[in-house]
Amino acid sequence: MAKVTLVFAVLLIALGLVGYLGTGSAHPTALIPTWIGLLLGIFGSLAISPNEGRRKLFMHINVTIGLVGFLGTLVEIVRSVVETQRGLDQVRAAGMASGAISFSPNFAIAFASKVTLAGLLFIYVILCVRSFIAARRSGKV
Repeated sequence: MAKVTLVFAVLLIALGLVGYLGTGSAHPTALIPTWIGLLLGIFGSLAISPNEGRRKLFMHINVTIGLVGFLGTLVEIVRSVVETQRGLDQVRAAGMASGAISFSPNFAIAFASKVTLAGLLFIYVILCVRSFIAARRSGKV
């Protein structure tokens, strides 16, 4: 599972860099997936060990990072949707057509990045949990 962690780390680093560069390098928060990917990469590298206790410790740290990252990103997605809906409601209340509001390309890139981050972390956490369950059932723990 440590090697799978390294694959997800590379994907998250790439996602962060694409999001940051895609928004014109103006929003450093677009690099959040990169920082999560770096953490997973560091602890994933440390998990590649013949020592079972060390491997388990670092994989549990990784799945915790993944779960916290997923939940935080989910909160941000909901917040973005609520703020967007409030903006639309204000436009309607002002008597303007709802088509009058336009979303910047940066908003679309940021939202897509959040959804992609949440999806990748969700898949990662599920794979980790399945791996932990399989290890326990096989008696390797």
